[in-house]
Amino acid sequence: MAIIIDENTKYIIQGVTGNQGSFHTKLMKEYGTKIVAGVTPGKKGQVIEGIPVFDSVKEALEYHTANVSIIFVPPKFTKSAAFEALENNLDTIIITEHIPLHDTLEIMALAEKKNRTVVGPNCPGIISPGKSKAGIMPGHIFKEGNIGVISRSGTLTYEIVNELTKNGYGQSTVIGIGGDPIIGLDFIEGLKKFEHDKQTEAVVLIGEIGGNMEEKTAEYLKYNYSKPVIAYIAGRTAPKGKKMGHAGAIIQGKTGTAESKIKSFQEANVKVAELPSQIIELLKKD
Repeated sequence: MAIIIDENTKYIIQGVTGNQGSFHTKLMKEYGTKIVAGVTPGKKGQVIEGIPVFDSVKEALEYHTANVSIIFVPPKFTKSAAFEALENNLDTIIITEHIPLHDTLEIMALAEKKNRTVVGPNCPGIISPGKSKAGIMPGHIFKEGNIGVISRSGTLTYEIVNELTKNGYGQSTVIGIGGDPIIGLDFIEGLKKFEHDKQTEAVVLIGEIGGNMEEKTAEYLKYNYSKPVIAYIAGRTAPKGKKMGHAGAIIQGKTGTAESKIKSFQEANVKVAELPSQIIELLKKD
């Protein structure tokens, strides 16, 4: 099994004719991802990597069945693209970064109303190794297995997954949830899905400074989570009082610091790795 996406998931790519959209569509298709259609307004009739292009999601769905839309459109058009996907009952993976915060809030409100899953924005996507790749993750470093991964950091995801794979720990599903202050699927929702996934035997959480998502997640994990969880927090050496460039790296009172997040996980009996490489040692102990 896997969560959110698997070998049967069918995709529409919004922004398929753009540089990023067409480039990653090619890589996803080579991985085996089932992309049935692309959407770019005004580009109907084009074919990208053998995939037909339509002017709208609604039109694409008249000819093809899909479950998920992956969005590569520019920031100022992302809200309308996401609305179009959600209104047509598609789960949505938003790769685009620099989306206005109020647009993201409106997207998430509609997703909740439509009971659809949104991953992102500003994220690398999702991969269920050996089954499906949705987004920009480098497929060659992943290996099918039993470790679920949820991460706020794209680069750290690749580093830690590479370590897992090299040491024989394959992955069930890896989710890059994005680092913006407002996102769709978060650690807690991901953990709930992994708990019900028979393939997943343990979960690795990759957090970072800023916000209070890790503290909230630690509070959730205090109560009856059935699978081992290993955490890693990036930003331990960030200088105090210095403004960081990451969109979500905002310290809020006593929460948001690496120390606060690590302490919260430890109080929830979650093992916290000091280095990415230590995650392997902690998994072996579990």
